[in-house]
Amino acid sequence: MIQKALALSAAALFAAAPAFAAELVVYSSRATELLKPIAAKYEQKTGHKIKLVEDKAGPLMAKLKAEGSNSPADVFITVDGGNLWQATQMDLLRPIQSNVLNTNIPKHLRDPANRWFGLSVRARTIMYNPTKVKPSQLSTYADLADPKWKGKLCLRTSNNVYNQSLVATMIANKGEAEAARIVQGWVNNLAAEPFKNDTELLKAIDAGQCEVGITNTYYYGRLLKERPNVKVKPFFADQKARGTHVNVSGAGVTKHSKQAAEAQKFIEWLSSPEAQNLFVDNNREYPANAKVAAHPQVASWGKFKQDVINVSIAGSNQARAIMLMKKAGFK
Repeated sequence: MIQKALALSAAALFAAAPAFAAELVVYSSRATELLKPIAAKYEQKTGHKIKLVEDKAGPLMAKLKAEGSNSPADVFITVDGGNLWQATQMDLLRPIQSNVLNTNIPKHLRDPANRWFGLSVRARTIMYNPTKVKPSQLSTYADLADPKWKGKLCLRTSNNVYNQSLVATMIANKGEAEAARIVQGWVNNLAAEPFKNDTELLKAIDAGQCEVGITNTYYYGRLLKERPNVKVKPFFADQKARGTHVNVSGAGVTKHSKQAAEAQKFIEWLSSPEAQNLFVDNNREYPANAKVAAHPQVASWGKFKQDVINVSIAGSNQARAIMLMKKAGFK
């Protein structure tokens, strides 16, 4: 009888004990070395395990779509408003209501329907060789289409989503005809065939192959680690007009998450000052949370005015931007 009572008591205790939560599954197109320490910190703070599933944005979105309601994913993290917009068009994310995220993340850096929120900011702006160009010669993205820059401009390829988003935003701000004129001017002014990535472009500016170009600032920060004396400096474009084009990396809760509440808590934590510093410092991005200071090196490049058009326009105008660049012969 005593043994039976003890067995019943143990069974009752086991039944009353809370079950261990399933691991939070994060589909991410961000680099492993960036997210691993962030996931480890969250696990340490909360005891909730995180499983990272990594690939490029396109394959991950296709995977989410194919898995449907059977998907194990709880959070989707990727870069660029164009990709995040595409995820909403594929119905991969659910809207969430969060006072924390609404407070921490400015309106222009989040989906108008609250299906994703920016977590870091990347400025895509003008880079120049200070031995060949004075800052007083620089002003706007449109000015780089002027014939005075003929044979002096370098760009990344047009199939890159960062350039597509820049042109998509330009269409919204200036109209398609003016955007087409600018892009055609860029193509006319190229000093070399478009580069496959921003780092190669920056190295070309440093080597004197071109005098000016357009890249994301965090690539410049990365290059400075490798080449502290690199002959390249950033210039924040359009400061007397709408401001410098910015984009984001961001995250949303997947439509079929089985742990939506916990997924939301994770994204809210990513917007907090503690996580923002982890998220942006290693990659030299800007924090999305305006209350968080940028890394000292990033801050040393100076303050700038952002173009506060909602970054989702990068997606909704993406097809028009691609067609426009193709017509201009932008490879």
